[in-house]
Formats: sequence, structure tokens, C-alpha cells
Amino acid sequence: MKNLDRRDFISKSALAAAGVFGAGSLQSVFASDTGAKKKVAIIGTGSRGTGMWGKPVYEEFKDVIDYVGLCDPNEGRLKYAQSYIGGNIPVFSDFEKMMKETKPDILIVTTVDATHSDYIVRGMELGADVVTEKPMTTDETKCQAILDAEKRTGKKVTVTFNYRYSPHRQKIYEILHSGDIGEITSVDFHWYLDVHHGADYFRRWHRLVEKGGSLWVHKASHHFDLLNWWLESEPETVYAQGDLQHYGKNGPFRGTNCRTCPHKGECDFYYDITKNKQYIKLYVENEKYDGYHRDGCVFREDVNIWDKHAATLHYANGVNVSYSLTTYSPYEGYRIAFNGTKGRVDAWIKESGAMERPDYDEIMVTYNFGEVEYIQIPQSAGHGGGDKRLREKIFRYPEKEDKYRQSAGSRDGAMAILVGVAARKSLATGMPVKIADLTDLKPRAKKA
Repeated sequence: MKNLDRRDFISKSALAAAGVFGAGSLQSVFASDTGAKKKVAIIGTGSRGTGMWGKPVYEEFKDVIDYVGLCDPNEGRLKYAQSYIGGNIPVFSDFEKMMKETKPDILIVTTVDATHSDYIVRGMELGADVVTEKPMTTDETKCQAILDAEKRTGKKVTVTFNYRYSPHRQKIYEILHSGDIGEITSVDFHWYLDVHHGADYFRRWHRLVEKGGSLWVHKASHHFDLLNWWLESEPETVYAQGDLQHYGKNGPFRGTNCRTCPHKGECDFYYDITKNKQYIKLYVENEKYDGYHRDGCVFREDVNIWDKHAATLHYANGVNVSYSLTTYSPYEGYRIAFNGTKGRVDAWIKESGAMERPDYDEIMVTYNFGEVEYIQIPQSAGHGGGDKRLREKIFRYPEKEDKYRQSAGSRDGAMAILVGVAARKSLATGMPVKIADLTDLKPRAKKA
């Protein structure tokens, strides 16, 4: 790259992907001068709560944090989570009781998306800073409640946008802000969920708008946050189209869940959950408590989210974005292109599918009048290497220099979900929707 040292970046990326932040003498601010640790509690002990935050955080950061409570309304899943995470962490079915008895410094929220705001707001009111899974919440009213509570309590909300932390996406950020391709004018961004991962959203509670806000919010908020972060600007207007044409009522037959379905022998989407021992322990053995099926039928009549999505976004800095999300592709990944006044950046991530996947992710930078460069970033596990780096930033080095502005707060969380909320409203009215009309946040041309 003209203004970048490619070899230096790639060598550092490999270390970063392994979770190495450098500066071995750097101490976590979570360990005070007196040796006290931060007290941490979790509400929501499903696969994300136990697998992304529970067990890894307990094992990686036990020198700087103490888990003081786990909470979930499903008592069976709660007991399994306690055993799986380790440490004999106290368990609670009552959120208020957990908060008042344990007084955590940090509350991690990993519940059903539509309930995030309840726990975020109440958690701050009860004295905790909050680390919440994306999406921060599912509609504009709940979003405003979070923003108001943060101001009122003086507590802090951190939204866990792990995609920001992957070396490949960090490299894109670096290229865009080097100035090498000039001023960004437009973006083409197309995300593909395959017939395995994509279908999985229609098996679970995510199939209901009232629980997950639809994939415009639950899934695409990840993508909209990447755009907001890469462009260092915020969206002003959203015009969207979409439909449900593949899953739900469109299926040739249906059942309640795969294990009991009479059509399992002829259904391409049959999912044998019994092959996943973790899900058996976490979900199947605990269905008796709440009736939730982790292997629900993708063709249930109650599916009310969209399975194809297209939107046009206009940003406050003048950038136009063409976005789409497909949920039944033969392969998984995305294509993105940034058009600039001096050149163009293209990237294609392939995560799964029939075609062989290389052991690197590639970025192509094309300069006007002919020069082309290919940059290969080694692949890493855990959302492109982002998971471990995100956890280290939150729990071990929260005050470390944020050179690439990867830390995300409530405003970032709000701007990510409000694009999806606006898309839903645009679908209902057939008209563009202004982000400024949804909450008291006004889009900024340049992030502060």
C-alpha cells in the first residue's frame, strides 16, 4: 500500500488474531492497587451467554474478575450453565435478587433481543456498567430508554461488536483511512447466509419480529455497524424492500420441531440436534421448563420475519450504500466494495459452502489508471479472530489506546439497530425513513 506497511500489518495481525495485544507490562485496570477484582454477573445462559461470555471469560480473566451470579428463567439451563462454566457461580432465577445481593460492577446481557433493554436499563439503575450482546435492542422506544438511562445513571453501556476486532476488517478500516483511494463516495455490501446458518434463524426465537426485531436488526445490525465504523459517519435515510419467500408459510410441509417431524426423511432442512451434545444438555433436556425448541421447524406458520432484504442507505457524509442480505445461499460470506475518488477496495469473505476455502482472507485495492494490489490476511477462529480480541479489550485492557476506534458504546449500538428499525418502517410504508425521526440522536457526518 502507498501509505501502509503491508508486511508489518500482516505480522501484527497474526499476533492480534491469537489474542496478543503486546506490551507485556501493561496491567489491566480491572485489578486495582489493592488487588480487588471486578464483580461480573450474566443474565441469559443460552449458547451465547455460556459459550462466548461465560466459560471463556471465566477461564481467561479469573485473575481480574469474579463471577458473582448467573441468571436465567429456565432453571434447568441455568443449572447446566453453572456446571459448564465452572467455579460454582451462584445462580438466580430472579434478576432483581441477583443484582441486589451480588452488586456486580459489570452486568453481561445475553437474553432474547427484545428483553435487552429491560436488563440494560435496570442493570444501570442498580449500579452496574453493562456489556450487552448485539443488537443493543429491537426498536426505537427501547433504544431511547437505554440512552436516557445511561445519562441518568452515569453508567456505561458497551455493545459487543466483535466483527470490528477481526484483523481482516481492521485492515479494511486502515486502508480506507489511509487516504490512498481518496474520498469514499459509495459502497456495495452484500451478505450471504447459507442454507444451514441462514435456516437456523428460522428454527429459533429469531423467527419472530417481536423477539428478535427481524434479521434487519438481529443480524444486519452487525453489518450496519461495520459500515458506520468503516465510514466514520452515521446514516441519515433508509429505503428498504424485502419479503418472506422461502421459509415459513412457503414450505411444502411443516412440523413443530425436527425430532418429532413426520417429514424428516424428505426435508432438506432436517436438523439432527442429537448430534450436538452441548445443545442436548443446554436446550433439549430443558424444554420441559419453557417449551422452547432449539430444532424448530423452519416452515412454521408463525414465522413473520423476512428472508430476503435490500436497502439503500444515505450517510450524513454523502456516501451512498447498496446493501442486501440473503438467507438461503449455497455458501456463506459477503462481498463488499468501497468506491473512492482515487480507487476502489474490494473484499470477499467466504466462510462456508461447497467450494474450498483458502486459509486467508483477501483484499484487492485497485488504483485509478491501473495499479492493483492484493493483501492476504491469515484466517482466525472466532468471528475472524474478533472474539478473543474483544474480550481482552473489555476485561483486561479497557483503557488501552483504541487506535482503530473499535470500542462501541450506546450511540454505536443505537445507530446500528436504527438502520434496521428504519428498514422495517420503510417496508411498511413504501417510503424512505429518516434516522433523526426515530430517537433524539441526530446523525453526524463525522464521528466525534
